Amino acid sequence: MNIVTATPSDLPDIVSLLKAVALPLAGIERHVETALVARDAQQLLGCAAVEVYGQAGLLRSVAVEAGHRGEGWGERLTTAALELARKRGVRNLYLLTTTASHFFPRFGFTAITRAELDPALSQSEELFVNPLHPYTQALFSAALLLVLLGITIVVVTNFIERRVIYWHESVLTSGGRA
Repeated sequence: MNIVTATPSDLPDIVSLLKAVALPLAGIERHVETALVARDAQQLLGCAAVEVYGQAGLLRSVAVEAGHRGEGWGERLTTAALELARKRGVRNLYLLTTTASHFFPRFGFTAITRAELDPALSQSEELFVNPLHPYTQALFSAALLLVLLGITIVVVTNFIERRVIYWHESVLTSGGRA
């Protein structure tokens, strides 16, 4: 079982997994070329995607099938997505989550303010599909921003907490550990 770049034929399985874990679908079909999948012979185990907007990007759709959680797929998919973003020239990578704030700090995240969200991300359908949608309102009421000495990652965790997290490049070059 390897992590590989998604193909258009993976999209139905990606959409099914994102629905199963209640992650947003908006715009995912536009980012298949920067999506990753982990599969076994029968099924999709997990996915992750990066929306690239010049030097800014959005890490999104990091999901693992329920029966395969705890096997390290989330960490491997996230690491692979960060490497994909770096190779695509992304220097500021944002991540939004309402449910996985406990997961991402293992990659070396520290806090910054929501005001530092890169304006290039206004192109993201996931972030700006409908400003009145409850999911969008939730995201912007509790944004976490993370950076990798160039890669800024935003994590939105819940409706109360307001933290932004930085991930410095030294973490990536040391193998993902602080």
